[in-house]
Amino acid sequence: MWFSLPFGERLRAELGTPRRVRRLDSGPRSRVWRAELSGTRVVVKQLVDAPGADDRFAREAAALALAGRADRRGARVVPALLGTDPETRTLVLERVEHHAPAPGWQIGYAAALAGLHASAPADLDDLAGTPADTALPAWTGPTGRDLGCFLALARSLDVPAPPGARAELEALVRRLSTAPPRSSLLHGDPCPGNDLHTADGVRFVDFEQSALGPGAVELAHLRTGFPLCPSAVGTPAELLDEAEAAYRTTWRSLTGTDAVTPADLADACAGWLLRGDTLVPEAERGITDQLARLPRTDWTWGTATARGRLTHRLRAVAALADADTALPILGRLCATLADRTRAAWPATAPLPTDRP
Repeated sequence: MWFSLPFGERLRAELGTPRRVRRLDSGPRSRVWRAELSGTRVVVKQLVDAPGADDRFAREAAALALAGRADRRGARVVPALLGTDPETRTLVLERVEHHAPAPGWQIGYAAALAGLHASAPADLDDLAGTPADTALPAWTGPTGRDLGCFLALARSLDVPAPPGARAELEALVRRLSTAPPRSSLLHGDPCPGNDLHTADGVRFVDFEQSALGPGAVELAHLRTGFPLCPSAVGTPAELLDEAEAAYRTTWRSLTGTDAVTPADLADACAGWLLRGDTLVPEAERGITDQLARLPRTDWTWGTATARGRLTHRLRAVAALADADTALPILGRLCATLADRTRAAWPATAPLPTDRP
């Protein structure tokens, strides 16, 4: 079915009459077009009429406006937001040309992610009275239920949690539920495909799930294989340190403060490990205990299987959670569990290291 471009009088008065309009493929929650406005190439995105659409539109518009300000180096990490029409849930964006990511793309991705995160003001009181203040919710982490499901999975694999593991995990859940003094602007869905690699650097798109929270939880995607994404991708070990160093360097250049510590990153990776719902697409979350299914069956979502995703996350936490973090017992438990899953599920393939 063809849908006409939602470009009413308000947008025409502000931006002109669109020409050379072309409908593009998009997900089920939006419609997207290419067009030209007075010779400027743009993308027009409309959030379709569905439960939560108004909230997703408000979050995307607020995040794009907040992140669209040029940073101190004059770089941008999102396409410019040219106009909005809340009545039709329509956004008009600068169109940028995406090129196939080069080898080592994770480094530029991490630097741009830091720029995005740093676009939130150091004092969140500065957001008072702005759209971001009301539209962007606080990020939410794993819950006590997630914790219980993870420990139940360990028992089902004949790896009971050692003394102190539950207390460590309970403290982890409390830490992740409390935002740090400086919250970041989180993309909410920083997947391969939502990062456009241009001649001027990486720009992020699709901010329908944006929030405010600790930047570590999105930097951890590189170690945990992009847990929210159908395109699960493992980052080669030789690139991890360089990408994380690029994030820290960019953050410090923009804020004058230190960024994510190894302990923060260990917490963030452990948080993604606990969240069994991230083994399935968003539409299937909140329905059943996904971790409880794993000993009986495996399934594929996007580029990887659920068992492959879990094993990758176990190894990530085992590599980070040591005596210098708050999770040494969990680190040892994850190392044992990773060995156990390798023996119990020998056919499980590792995550791909190439983007689809």
